Amino acid sequence: MNNPTDHIAELVSLPTEAQAMIVVGALENEGIKSTAVGGYTAGFKAEAPGWVKVMVAEEDLPVAQNTLAKLKQETAEIDWSTVDVGEPEDGEASDDGE
Repeated sequence: MNNPTDHIAELVSLPTEAQAMIVVGALENEGIKSTAVGGYTAGFKAEAPGWVKVMVAEEDLPVAQNTLAKLKQETAEIDWSTVDVGEPEDGEASDDGE
């Protein structure tokens, strides 16, 4: 019997689960099935450092790589100094020292 993980490839390895989920979402929008693995260790939830890997089927890897390249280009073009992210919620630190 074939192991279902035999034909899965690593697309990218990222330091946080949030970053990996952005990639997974972008791939999903292109119709590419993917999954993020390693979230527990990436967030030190298991007291061990690690990275989150985004995994795709080997046959989808070329299209997934192209989608990732587009995502990197789109996010690099964002001028974060012009983005209104709202006011901090109660209890969160602000940049003005209050």
